[in-house]
Amino acid sequence: MRAVREDIRASSWQALNDRLIEAGAENAQGLSITSGDMVMEYGQNSLRAFGFKASSGSLTARLKSLEGMNFAWIEEAEEIGEDEFTKLDDTFRTTRGRIRIVFTLNTPAKSHWIIKRFFDLEPTDVPGFYRPKLKPEYAQSALYIPGTYRENLPNLDPATVAGYEKYRETKPDHYWQVIEGLCPETVQGRIYSGWKEIDEVPHEARLIGRGLDFGFDPDPAAVLAAYWYNGGIILDEELYQKELLNEHLALKLQTSPTPSAPIVADSAEPKSIEELNGYGGLNVMPCDKGPDSVSYGIKHVQSFKVSYTKRSKNLKTEYENYAWLIDKKTGENRGIEDPKCANHLMSAARYVLTKLVPAGSVFDPHKRERDEVQVRVTRQRQVKNQAR
Repeated sequence: MRAVREDIRASSWQALNDRLIEAGAENAQGLSITSGDMVMEYGQNSLRAFGFKASSGSLTARLKSLEGMNFAWIEEAEEIGEDEFTKLDDTFRTTRGRIRIVFTLNTPAKSHWIIKRFFDLEPTDVPGFYRPKLKPEYAQSALYIPGTYRENLPNLDPATVAGYEKYRETKPDHYWQVIEGLCPETVQGRIYSGWKEIDEVPHEARLIGRGLDFGFDPDPAAVLAAYWYNGGIILDEELYQKELLNEHLALKLQTSPTPSAPIVADSAEPKSIEELNGYGGLNVMPCDKGPDSVSYGIKHVQSFKVSYTKRSKNLKTEYENYAWLIDKKTGENRGIEDPKCANHLMSAARYVLTKLVPAGSVFDPHKRERDEVQVRVTRQRQVKNQAR
């Protein structure tokens, strides 16, 4: 299993085929291999490839077909979410032998759900890095086997080993996390930093507007409100929910304290934007997109002093884990969002701030109110002139 099913083909599926060939067993009597579906069968035993989601959309409903299975190997387990794992864990209930679920993964940051759920962290001599230790409550039900390249030295070229060791000087964060397997304080390549958590939105803060990132399943619909206060931005999470139809999403937006405030949504869904506006009382507009709009928007958000409210739990999790894509072999920053990072509220923040807070200017939180007054005055004059 992997987060995306097709990623299995070039990794564990290929490894299984290589082992069969090495053993001279690829043509063994009774062994059936269906490469297209990634299935191996031998008597009553079978190996099958499953993904938690396709390249777009969810495959979690198909996990029901795992009910007769008793063993799962989840490769790159740090790429799956806790809700996805819980659905799998609840599905495994067969009485056909001992049930086992194996994770193989690079050690994620301390904010990752796997670390929080299964591990305590011990300090090390390396600043910003910890050594995972299985929590006592899992001592009877789980086995943790840490390891580094040293366990595989007979199969590694000396030049490869020298390259690993060189990272200690050239890319220390990559070395301590990926090569030595320590748990970092923050994710490698983290995009945002320095945000502050506050109790609530101050009464004096002025609402700029809302950001909306569409989703259904496995991705949630995400809404946050952006406020201007004391020269900085305050973000307040308002919605983070899966399986919301547009009519239900509209109802939630309509019942917010200020439903008529601008809502900047993902421009990739113009139909949904028009549908939301059709329910009445909402002012939903598309975000600005174009070449390099994501990197531009990230830089724009980075230019602000940002705070977020204590109740914004999902926003905090996304903020702490939102990172650039880092090449696992070289530690190089690819300069694009890491696709395995949840970015729904991060995108919503980018949409609203890029659209409604111009770059390179002093933001005026009262400008929209003055503009609305000016529009009303102009309309009143037009009505009077028509009456004359």
